[in-house]
Amino acid sequence: MEPLFKITSIVIAKNEELNIGRCIKSQLGCIDEIIVLIDGRSTDRTQEIAASFTGVKVEVVEWKGFAGTKQHAVARASSDWIFWIDADEVITPALCAELNEFKCSAPLLPAYSVPRLANFLGRWIKHSGWYPARVTRLFLKDKACFSGKNVHEDLIVNGKTGKLASDLEHYTDPTIKHYFEKFNNYTTLAAEELFRNGKKFHATDLIFRPLFIFVKMYFIKRGFLDGPQGFILAAFSSAYVFTKYGKFWEIGKSRKQNSGPASAGNGK
Repeated sequence: MEPLFKITSIVIAKNEELNIGRCIKSQLGCIDEIIVLIDGRSTDRTQEIAASFTGVKVEVVEWKGFAGTKQHAVARASSDWIFWIDADEVITPALCAELNEFKCSAPLLPAYSVPRLANFLGRWIKHSGWYPARVTRLFLKDKACFSGKNVHEDLIVNGKTGKLASDLEHYTDPTIKHYFEKFNNYTTLAAEELFRNGKKFHATDLIFRPLFIFVKMYFIKRGFLDGPQGFILAAFSSAYVFTKYGKFWEIGKSRKQNSGPASAGNGK
């Protein structure tokens, strides 16, 4: 059956030479237009590798934040249907086949989610609260937009979201070093998000939130079934939450000091 419409994928990347080729290859059997926007601060071979694929549209852009850069990519798309995929993700053969079937259908909803299976330190994480971890990735560009979050941005959809059945694979952190290379930046962005949204800091945030995350992931969500990686993931996630709220406290303390009287010597 002939497809009734086309799908454009959008990818943003910075220093993704180890992932971008695998990501693009996985799309070639089902995506009609591939747009790769590369952060102008990228210093590796990401652009060269992406440009080596015939037909892939590659552009080096000024970074506008996660949401802003992705929205810029959407504006470049010639198709109405968009598939958002990160450079460290892969469309599985099963999902590729499902997308081809989707293009031959008459979709009733403006957006669809997919289950995402993450590979952490060489192991597929099937527990720990990480799977199926549905993410909305297929959408009509005039019916959805990216949220303004600094990190972990998502889609705001005008309408209901349907479900596709096949997995999207996520090669999230191949090494501990890689995890902590992102850790500092992401916790800072998350802390700034809390402050900007007017949240109030409580000392219990540093005590109970990290503990709760560990207990939830490792015991309630059965992270212990994910082997050593499950324990490390729960411990790292706990540390992430602790650091995020520690930085949130630090931001509040700094802003409070800066907003105080300029100096006692100004008065008479």
